[in-house]
Amino acid sequence: MQANLRRALVAVALIASAPSAFADVITDWNEKAVAFVTPRMTPPAAQRVVAIVQIAMFDAVNSIEGRYRPYLAQVPSAATASKEAAAAAAAGSVLAGLHPQAQAELKAAMTGYLSNIPDSEAKSEGIKLGEAVAAKILEARARDGADAPDSYRPKAKPGVYVPTPITVASMWPNVKPFAMTSPSQFRPEPPIALTSEQWAKDYNEIRELGGRASSKRIAKQTEDARFWLITGPQATDPVARQLVAVKGMDLVDSARFMALAAVALADAYIAVMDAKYHYDFWRPITAIRNGDTDDNPATERDATWQPIDNTPMHPEYPCAHCIGSAALAAVGEAVFGTADIPEIAVTSSSAPGVTHRWTNLRAYADEVAYARIWAGFHYRFSVRVGQDMGRKIGQYVIESVIQPATVGEAR
Repeated sequence: MQANLRRALVAVALIASAPSAFADVITDWNEKAVAFVTPRMTPPAAQRVVAIVQIAMFDAVNSIEGRYRPYLAQVPSAATASKEAAAAAAAGSVLAGLHPQAQAELKAAMTGYLSNIPDSEAKSEGIKLGEAVAAKILEARARDGADAPDSYRPKAKPGVYVPTPITVASMWPNVKPFAMTSPSQFRPEPPIALTSEQWAKDYNEIRELGGRASSKRIAKQTEDARFWLITGPQATDPVARQLVAVKGMDLVDSARFMALAAVALADAYIAVMDAKYHYDFWRPITAIRNGDTDDNPATERDATWQPIDNTPMHPEYPCAHCIGSAALAAVGEAVFGTADIPEIAVTSSSAPGVTHRWTNLRAYADEVAYARIWAGFHYRFSVRVGQDMGRKIGQYVIESVIQPATVGEAR
C-alpha cells in the first residue's frame, strides 16, 4: 500500500503541474526534478541527478541550434525539431533511467507534459533527439562512483560506544566530477590549529551565537539560520530558476545557464566532500562539549551545548552550504557580467511564512554562508574557506564547459 501511495504521489506531483503553455521547459523540469529527488536522496546525490537532467536538456536543445559547444553529446537533428519536446524528453528519460523503480510513473509524467505540445513532425523529431541525448548522458555517468557503498570508518577505541547513524556521502570524494579534473582539485589547506588565537575566536563566536538557547543572537540571525536549514537543490535551484526569469533568457540560454549552475553545484559537492572526509574535522557540538581537550586555554567546555537543529552527518570542514551558494553566485556573476540582479525572492520550507529577497548575488551567498554560523554548524574560518572554494569552482566551470561555439563550430 505504501509503495502504491508513493507512486501515486509521484505521478500527481509531476503530472498535475504540467503547464498548459510552456513558459520555460527547462525550469519546469528543473522544478520537477528537484521535487522528485529532494525527499529521496542526500543533497549530494540529489544534486548529481539534477546536474545530469540539466546537462541532458542543454545538449538536446543545443543540438538543434548549435549555439554553444556541447557538454557531451551533439546529436544530428533537423533544425525544425521542437526544442521544447527535446528538452522534456531528455529530462524525463534521464529521471526514468536513474530511478527504474519509478520508471512507469516518470514516463507517464513525461508523456503528460509532452501532450501539451501539438502533435507534429517537429515534436516527434524533438522527442527522438531528447531520448537519444539522454541515453548518451546516462551512459557517461553510469559508473561514476555515486553508487559505491558507504565505508566510512568511525574513530573509536575497542569497546567504546560512538554514535551510530550512517554518515552522508562518504563515497563522494571518489565520485567522477562533471567539470573538475579530480575531486581534490580545489582541496583547501588544513583547518586552523586548535591552539591558535583564531580557533579560540571562532570557537567562542559559534558557542555564543550558534547555540539553541543563545541570548546574544539577534532575531534576524535566528531567522536566517532557520531559513537555510533547507539543503541540496531545494536551497539553490529556486534562485537559479528565478534568475532565468528575471533575466528574460531564451530557451537555449536558459538551458545553458541552468546546466552551468547544476554542474558547478554538483562539483561543489564533490569537492567539499573530498575535503570534509580528508580532514575529518570536528563539528561545533563535538568541539564545544569537549572544549577542555583542545589544549587552548581560551576555550571553555559547555557540556550541554546544542546548535539550532540537528547537526548534519558529515565532517565540518569546510562549509557545504557556503561552497554551493558561492559557486552559484559565481556562475551568475560570470554569465551576467555583474553580481547585481533584478530582485529575486525565495521562500523556505524550514521557515514557513518567511520570504527573503536579494538584488545582489554576493549578498545572497553571504547570507547563506553566515547563516551556518548562526545555526551552530560551521566556524567562521570554515565559512570563508567554503566560499573561496565555491567561487573558484564556479569560475572554473564557466571557463571549462559549454562555452560559445566558434564560427566554424556553430550550426
